[in-house]
Amino acid sequence: MILTLLAGLSPLAVQAQDTEQMTSREGIALQNQIMDLRQQLSQMQSAVPGGQGGGILPPPMPEGGGRSGNGGSSAAGGDLTAQLLDRVMTLEQQVRDMRGQLDQLTNQVQQQNATLAKQIDDMNFAMQNGGHPSPRPAASAAPDATAETDGGGGDAAPPVKRTPDIVLKDGNAALMRGDYAGAQSAAKQVLAGPKGPLQIDAQFLLAQSLAGQKQYRQSAVAYYDTYNRSPRSGRAPDALLGVTASLLAMGDKNSACQALAKLKSEFPSPAPRVKTAETAYRTRAGCH
Repeated sequence: MILTLLAGLSPLAVQAQDTEQMTSREGIALQNQIMDLRQQLSQMQSAVPGGQGGGILPPPMPEGGGRSGNGGSSAAGGDLTAQLLDRVMTLEQQVRDMRGQLDQLTNQVQQQNATLAKQIDDMNFAMQNGGHPSPRPAASAAPDATAETDGGGGDAAPPVKRTPDIVLKDGNAALMRGDYAGAQSAAKQVLAGPKGPLQIDAQFLLAQSLAGQKQYRQSAVAYYDTYNRSPRSGRAPDALLGVTASLLAMGDKNSACQALAKLKSEFPSPAPRVKTAETAYRTRAGCH
């Protein structure tokens, strides 16, 4: 069973990755890449021999003899289609991550605006009382102390605290620019911190970073650990797909089929993108 295999590998796995802020223009660019890849998928499907262009994926190849002249072309088409599907899944995940990052940045801006308004109000109150600091809100003492330290400038911003949320955001940004070692480091930092919901995302990021470094055995275990941490979370289907992809990269088609069987039994009605990827992987692995 795939569970036994991954449980045996788990002790060998690498344990549970500040970068530029993502802009809406980058999100639009990713969406355009997804549309381009979907068009390429459509062209690939139309190019498959045997009149199968109208389906999502080319039909699986029979395992027996049957080596017709078009066999190699169909197999190549299936591999290329699966690669494009992998890229689409990655880009869609990046879009979701960027949306979350933009929401976080919006909240940070709102908090900074509120803090600035409070500081201005405190300064006005102090000026109205002859320039002496106001004793009323205790929270205003920190900005006043900062102003005195800076010689009255009051423009120096306090250093940004490296919270697990910020570390995880930086790790995802590193993953998107291909800095897999940086993404792995950020994921491990979050995993080493206090327990919380972010640890599931950090574990998934760790698995992605290991796969990016072609450490497929470790990434298979890391993906399965993501599933194990929260078998009913939104990450669980993607984690099982990650297990499958890592096993296929190792050439273990039989175990990959077992992982797909678990995905089908646990999530009989997955999201369309998960179903599409599952079908592609079944074709690559030759699952029955």
